Amino acid sequence: MITIDRLRELHDLGEVDTVLVVFPDMQGRFMGKRVMSGFFLDEMPRNGGAIEACDYLLAVDVDMKVLDGFRFTSWETGYGDFVCRPDLSTLRLVPWLEKTALVVGDLVDHDGNDIDVSPRAILRRQIGLAADRGYTVKAGTELEFFLFQESMEEAWKQDFKGLTPSSPYVIDYHILQTSKDEWLIRKIRNDMAAAGIPVENSKGEAGLGQHELNLRYAGALEMADNHTIYKNGAKEIVALAGRAITFMAKHHIDEVGSSCHVHSSLWDSSTDRSLMPDDSGHGLSETFRWYLGGLLATAADFALCWAPYINSYKRYQPGSWAPTAIGWGTDNRTLGFRVVGHGQGMRVESRVPGADCNPYIALAATIAGGLYGIENRIEPGDVYEGNGYESDLPRIPHTLVDAIARFESSEIAKAAFGDDAHFHLLHMARQEWAEFNNHVTDWELRRNFERL
Repeated sequence: MITIDRLRELHDLGEVDTVLVVFPDMQGRFMGKRVMSGFFLDEMPRNGGAIEACDYLLAVDVDMKVLDGFRFTSWETGYGDFVCRPDLSTLRLVPWLEKTALVVGDLVDHDGNDIDVSPRAILRRQIGLAADRGYTVKAGTELEFFLFQESMEEAWKQDFKGLTPSSPYVIDYHILQTSKDEWLIRKIRNDMAAAGIPVENSKGEAGLGQHELNLRYAGALEMADNHTIYKNGAKEIVALAGRAITFMAKHHIDEVGSSCHVHSSLWDSSTDRSLMPDDSGHGLSETFRWYLGGLLATAADFALCWAPYINSYKRYQPGSWAPTAIGWGTDNRTLGFRVVGHGQGMRVESRVPGADCNPYIALAATIAGGLYGIENRIEPGDVYEGNGYESDLPRIPHTLVDAIARFESSEIAKAAFGDDAHFHLLHMARQEWAEFNNHVTDWELRRNFERL
């Protein structure tokens, strides 16, 4: 991380000439502008280095197609501008881009009011509600991806078919095979660390050419920012190296999916001590039990926040390391929620989100569910022993359509997110489903062209 004064020094030395001023969109991607560092510094006294951008950026799909029907913005409102106000606590150098710094911003209107439907504001709302109760939320996300030998341009030309994984066999915890990718994975680790993102480790995962890089836990907003910088940066580093990478939840039905396991815990804001363990340091505190109970009670209602696309739900396959059951266990990877750690490190791991989730929305839903449990003193029930895939526990919604229906009818979700944000997330999901129905898939052609 760097200060404004340090940025000015680097600018004067000619070592920085560009500042990426960015914000996360509804898909969790960075949008923004490349600003000349001299202009950015000149604007600091006047407007804090803020930029303006078209507000349609929160009402488009992954293809940047303008979607109708949003309350926040539309053709009727003229698609005006909002303001991205830099959060200078996120200012850092970008080691993999020449002479470039980056700062993440919050979206506000021209009067300085938060854009309530923006992902960073949605997460800030839940962090604020937790803070009102004396809680600090700490979180960690584990993000998996697949690496291929082709370039991203070659992958596009091949319609993303027939790609060559970076490894020909499963590399879960493998040292020998992952050494062959180390020239690239090492650069990702070290460049993230140099960008001020604390990296713990990387490892091979359970798929062909699948890797995971783990970041050290942090406050929830900082974690979401770090997650997004890492994901965006990994794509850039890999693309610049002439390789392809995907964070799809399920890039091939015969492969394992890519997850984004979310670890979370509550801490006492006044003492900075975890509220998760009981007095023995090994059992669950009352607060933790209620927090966990809330996560279980809201898991189906909030599935949309963890699995926002059609493809997201193809990850939930029995025996695939992705959960299908809404239950909890102690260090049990067959369930949606896994209690791990002890003492100050005790936490709950949600195994429900995929690597395609928007981390700001996923963390907001996690906090909202936990707070709901505490407020209503919801008990999680007994720990589940055994194979969750073969249990009679409640199930994660099977499809995006199921998740839309749960989210739409959920009074818990409406209260947690507020009416505007709830509608915005719901309408985005509805548009995703509508867009899917405007296309004929390869599967349909193969199945139906001749035989029906």
